[in-house]
Amino acid sequence: DVELVESGGGLVQPGGSLRLSCVSSGFTFSSSDMSWVRQAPGKGLEWVSTINRFGGIRSYASFVKGRFTISRVNAKNTLYLQLSSLAPEDTAKYYCAKDDVRGNIESALKGQGTQVSVSS
Repeated sequence: DVELVESGGGLVQPGGSLRLSCVSSGFTFSSSDMSWVRQAPGKGLEWVSTINRFGGIRSYASFVKGRFTISRVNAKNTLYLQLSSLAPEDTAKYYCAKDDVRGNIESALKGQGTQVSVSS
């Protein structure tokens, strides 16, 4: 079975940084595009970023504005999301998802998520 396990979330002050990780198993990680999505309290799922299977093509939602960086290490079956210049509106549970989920986010195969809270 596909398993995605996120970690690295926490409470951070505005302007702070976090590095999220997602360890994958149960499928050929190096053959899959991967994505990050998030869900803020009381809101729906929102696409954040996607990286292609080779790591050479990265796409970001417009709200990222150069603050986040998606990356992957296929040898470790691990996906990352570096979050910088965090703002209170970035508070959400962040999920990694298998495949490019931009066209079908509600059906995304994702992990249990890691909570990111931005507050002073």
